[in-house]
Amino acid sequence: MSGLFPETRWTLVLAARLDPQKRRPALEALLRPRWKALYVVARKHGLAATEAEDAVQGFVTRLLEGDVLERLDPGKGRLRSYLRTAFRHYLSSQREEERALKRGGGGKPTDLAEVEAWLASPDESPDVLFDRAWALALFSDALSELEREYVSGARRGPFEIVRELFQFGAAPPYAELAERHHMSIPQLKAFVHRARRRFRELLLARVAETLTDGDSADEELAALLGAMAA
Repeated sequence: MSGLFPETRWTLVLAARLDPQKRRPALEALLRPRWKALYVVARKHGLAATEAEDAVQGFVTRLLEGDVLERLDPGKGRLRSYLRTAFRHYLSSQREEERALKRGGGGKPTDLAEVEAWLASPDESPDVLFDRAWALALFSDALSELEREYVSGARRGPFEIVRELFQFGAAPPYAELAERHHMSIPQLKAFVHRARRRFRELLLARVAETLTDGDSADEELAALLGAMAA
């Protein structure tokens, strides 16, 4: 079990306080998967798409170039809550200062169409959309890692089945998948069970990276699954 929960992002970031060479890589690793989550908050605060991109880039740039490492405090709670609150404060200060927001760098995701589709609903709150985007980033990263394990040969079987089943929305019936991949239904079920178990391990490892020692990865994962279902 020791390999399942590596050093948390909190631990890596706090350790970077003592080593300037680790500062930027630690923060970039922290922020890159959270870009869309921050973007939906900016859009829900009334910013147009390009303005929201500017806001996220400005926030990311400020964190990368500023003294955020000295102010990060695991005792204040989960990383998800910390970044959401910090970004709200940033948006408020930017609005008050009425200054241009900075663009460039920070690894902006290329596809925001899915996020824009969520924003079309007036009933979704910024918090709900933030948590949903946060969860999707974790799920996507875990699925990519699982795919790498199959491609490398560390795990055996057709990853195409995993890709079809481990997504949100309708999935093909087991009988169809079993026939297509020349498997019996019991073989297919056993394969999917192993893949789901490993996928959950990868998810929990990523969730644990955003928590403090006293937090439960299982509880946080349940909360994120709830955000996906909302």
